[in-house]
Amino acid sequence: MELQSQTKGETKGFYKLSMTQRLGFGSGDLAQNLIYQTISMYLLIFYTNVFGIPAATAAVMFLIVRLIDVVWDPIVGAFVDKHNPKMGKYRSYLILGGIPLTGFAILCFWNGFSGSLLYAYITYVGMSMLYTLVNVPYGALNASLTRDTDEITKLTAARMFMANLGGLAVAYGIPIIVKTLSPDGKINSPESGNAWFITMTIYALAGLALLIFCYTQTKERVVMDDKDMALVKVSDLWTEFKRNRPLRVLAFFFITAFAMMAIGNSAGSYYMIYNVHAPDMLPYFMALGSIPAFIFMPLVPAIKRAIGKKQMFYVFLSIAIIGMAILYVVSVVPALKTQVWLVLTAQFIKSTGVIVATGYMWALVPEVISYGEHTTGKRISGIVNALTGIFFKAGMALGGVVPGFVLAFVGFDEKNAVTQSPLTEQGILWLVAVIPAILLIVAMFIISKYELEDDVIDKINIEIEARQ
Repeated sequence: MELQSQTKGETKGFYKLSMTQRLGFGSGDLAQNLIYQTISMYLLIFYTNVFGIPAATAAVMFLIVRLIDVVWDPIVGAFVDKHNPKMGKYRSYLILGGIPLTGFAILCFWNGFSGSLLYAYITYVGMSMLYTLVNVPYGALNASLTRDTDEITKLTAARMFMANLGGLAVAYGIPIIVKTLSPDGKINSPESGNAWFITMTIYALAGLALLIFCYTQTKERVVMDDKDMALVKVSDLWTEFKRNRPLRVLAFFFITAFAMMAIGNSAGSYYMIYNVHAPDMLPYFMALGSIPAFIFMPLVPAIKRAIGKKQMFYVFLSIAIIGMAILYVVSVVPALKTQVWLVLTAQFIKSTGVIVATGYMWALVPEVISYGEHTTGKRISGIVNALTGIFFKAGMALGGVVPGFVLAFVGFDEKNAVTQSPLTEQGILWLVAVIPAILLIVAMFIISKYELEDDVIDKINIEIEARQ
């Protein structure tokens, strides 16, 4: 393993990180969210209302792209574990993958081939494959910085703070910029095509600059030995999945959590435009999906110490479900339906629970990597992150497929930029509140099976370092 000089209070492998290092690492997630959150929140409405693809057709495309990811992700995971580029084992891909990712993200929102399904497939598949080439090594980079669980909690809090800063920039900023640049002042009309392209160009280039900053502030210090590196193969993914029970639990938590987020994010624009009839409030509604992070993520280390990681999941998943229940009630009671402030309040409550619960789950990834290393002797960070990547992509697939098919089932009229039928409005409400709440209940059951409490994982990490 590559080691740097240790500071006071450190032991080998249990390194302390400065605030600059934490923020530098977190800037990588901020960068990726400028692209991922834009795709998650707005690509479906861009395809249906601007580019001119039917909702059901877009849903099928989202599913096919995720199936490609199932094959591509383990290849990337095995490749990054097996190689050690001079620019850094994991961080080098922030640059090598980040540059082409920027280009493809911009092309996804170009309306030059309006209505061309082939163009949509080429750009979306390319963007998704390049996103994996950045995201899998970035996830592995987390586990290579330190074994210290307290440091990883702080690192994850900083990362999620930065990620939600990216989410806020997307949720609040993109509708405003697109609306300002659009000739008709709308984000959901064919005339807004150039506005979407310019906006995505700005965001993608900003993301590339942040990936470069992340590269300069990070360095791998807990990595696989060269002799083990040569033995890595793609089949390790399935072997690790079968023998690593905490990894299986986390993987299924990922799929439900990301499905919940992707469905809610995709439906948010439709909900504010067609159900609440307040398109001008869309930036505020979407921004509330990120704002709670700046209040609660810095408190996560203290909350975890006070009540424990499992209890923290239970509390905040419950808060999210309460927020969704309020959102549903507000939307079906005629006397409350016009009270936009109630909608925004419900969104804030929901987002508070979602952000903390889904944000902290990333701190569990280094734990399952260490558990696997303790069992097998190999620290296959890339493989494990590829596996979690497959499941979070599967969640995203559900997030893309379910809204598209639900909208098609309830008769969504993509040519109508103002109103929809009562059945369509009901379908949109199910996407915003009911289906995500059901998925959160499932997620709560899944996380109850996670067995790596802090004392267990600390003992595992100490034993690993003692062996070396």
